[in-house]
Amino acid sequence: MAVFSETDKIKILADLVKIKSVNDDETEVAQYLQRLFADHGIQATLMPLSDTRSNLVAEIGTTGPVLGISGHMDVVTAGDTSKWTSDPFTLTERAGKLYGRGATDMKSGLAAMVIAMIEIDAAKTLKNGRIRLMATVAEEVGETGSQKFYEAGTMADVSALLIGEPSGYNIAYAHKGSIDVELTSKGKTAHSSMPEAGYNALDPLIEILAQANHVFRDSDRESDLLGKLIFNSTVLQGGNQVNSIPGAAKAELNIRSIPEFDNDTAIAALQQLVDQQNAAGAQVDLRVFMSQNPVAAPKDTELSDLAAKLGQPYAGTSIPKVAIPAVTDASNLLKGKDRDFPFIMFGPGNMTPHQVDENVDRQMYLDFIQLYQQLFVDYLN
Repeated sequence: MAVFSETDKIKILADLVKIKSVNDDETEVAQYLQRLFADHGIQATLMPLSDTRSNLVAEIGTTGPVLGISGHMDVVTAGDTSKWTSDPFTLTERAGKLYGRGATDMKSGLAAMVIAMIEIDAAKTLKNGRIRLMATVAEEVGETGSQKFYEAGTMADVSALLIGEPSGYNIAYAHKGSIDVELTSKGKTAHSSMPEAGYNALDPLIEILAQANHVFRDSDRESDLLGKLIFNSTVLQGGNQVNSIPGAAKAELNIRSIPEFDNDTAIAALQQLVDQQNAAGAQVDLRVFMSQNPVAAPKDTELSDLAAKLGQPYAGTSIPKVAIPAVTDASNLLKGKDRDFPFIMFGPGNMTPHQVDENVDRQMYLDFIQLYQQLFVDYLN
């Protein structure tokens, strides 16, 4: 007999959406899940990163190989809530869809994994192996939660990994990396009619950004899986008055890397452009504040094949295996793993992450709970 009714399953997701873990405060989510596990006799442990941010780890099974499953507890801001059809932090059902911030990205996937673990443990269907949940903080900005799991060795004995990000009925096995860079330029203020008396802090940044566009966008390096590296200048700040030479300026950049043009190579190329400007008299500092590597796992593994097979009846069609541009916690969790390590991203959701009126299909959420139970048990047994 099932532990949870459909009403219970929807309520758990509603409870998670209600917690405003907007780029912070994941400890409240972790504590909620810890209590939920405890109510069903499963120990879950918090791993604090700060007063308000805690990872959570929980495991069922006693011996044998470890299947790692992971999801993040943070969400992005809801923005202007007046643009939402309903309160973004109150799960609201309309026409078979559940609306709310994090409904797709990715509290539905997280809830589905937790419920599946509790149902499996209660039914005693796991005869071999262990299932280890790693719920992370700060996936949306910084991915410090998954880095903490890597540093703590939580992945050391894991033999396969599933991340429940919102793929819908697609299976992702590869994704681009992501690099966030800040450039700060120091100059000297002066009247705009006498620029020779100062140094324009914007000028070297503009040169670096223009050159970087050519270095990265004109590169012939390309991945068969992931396409070309993507480079974007996303923030440029400098100056405070139209007739004054700016004495300070800042730029922020985002690079989506590929194995053929990896993070170290991209950062070195950007540093070379900075060095050239500094050699000509500029004072520009480069700071990398996030660097997540691209992931390219094997397309066809026992895990991905089984997920595709079990998912087909729910999807009503064959499930494609794809590479995606977005980065996930796999960048950190797979550090040190061999290239043939089984990894998939597979979870309920659609193309509404970070959008107004984010939502998840109600039936897909419920189906993934059942699908996860079948997948986890069949893979390990």
